Amino acid sequence: MKTDVMMENILLQAALEAGEKIMSVFRTNFDVDYKNDASPVTVADQAGEAIILEHLQEHWPDIPVVAEEAVSAGDVPDISGGRFFLVDPLDGTKEFVNRREDFTVNIALVEAGTPVAGIVYAPAKGVAYRTTEGGAEKLTIIDGKAVQTASIACRVRQGAMTAVASRSFNTPETDAYLKEIGATHIVSVGSSLKFCLLADGTADVYPRMGRTMEWDTAAGDAVLRAAGGMTYDPEGLPFSYGKTGQQHDSDFANPHFIAWGKAEIAAAFSNAI
Repeated sequence: MKTDVMMENILLQAALEAGEKIMSVFRTNFDVDYKNDASPVTVADQAGEAIILEHLQEHWPDIPVVAEEAVSAGDVPDISGGRFFLVDPLDGTKEFVNRREDFTVNIALVEAGTPVAGIVYAPAKGVAYRTTEGGAEKLTIIDGKAVQTASIACRVRQGAMTAVASRSFNTPETDAYLKEIGATHIVSVGSSLKFCLLADGTADVYPRMGRTMEWDTAAGDAVLRAAGGMTYDPEGLPFSYGKTGQQHDSDFANPHFIAWGKAEIAAAFSNAI
C-alpha cells in the first residue's frame, strides 16, 4: 500500500486523465446507449473507466475494484477481504447527455464498510474535491492540472438551512422531508457534487429518498466525512458500503440516506428517514 499522500496523488492523476478523455467526448456529437436498467451510457463512461482501472491495477493490483461499467457487464470482484475501490467513471451521465456541466469522476477506497479516501472531479467545471491526510480540500483544475488548493470543512449552521437535492432524480418523499426539517433554500445539482457542497460549507443537508448505487456515493461520502460531515442510513447509522447478497435489491444498491454537513446536527433529527 502506498502512503496516503501517494494515494492522493495517484487517484488525482487517474481522475484527471479520465476527465480529459470524458471532455474530449463531451465536445463531440456522441451516441447514447442504454443499459438493462434503462440508464444511459456513452463511450465516455467506458473510456474513462478503462483509464482509472489501469491506474488502480498498476499501483494496487491486490485491491479489488468495483466499477460501474464492469459490474454492468457482469465483472463483479470478490470483496470479502473488506478493502476495495468503488469507481464511477462518469457520475451524472444524464447531466452529461443533456450537456450540463455537473457530472463527475468518482473514485473511492472502502475499508471495513467505510469510505476512507476518495476524489470527486468535475472536469467541465474545472474543480475537484478530495480527502487528504488531515481532512479534505478543493482543487482548481486548469488545462488538466491542479493550480490551486484550499482546505474545506463543513459549516456549523446558523440561521436558515440550505439543502441540496438531485436535479434529475428528485422524489415527493425528498420534498416532504425537506419541508419537515424546515429547509428554506434548495439547491438542485447533479452527481456527487451534492456531497461536496456539504463538505465545503455551501449547504447543510442532502436527503436522498431514491435509489442510488454505492459507486454513485462513496467518493463524495468520503470527502464529506473527511470534512466533518456524515451520511446516515434509514436506521440512523453511518452509511456502509460493500452491501452484497441483499434480499430485496441487487448487490451494491443503496437504501435511502441523509447526508449532513456537520455530523452533530443529525442528533436533532434522529428520526430523519
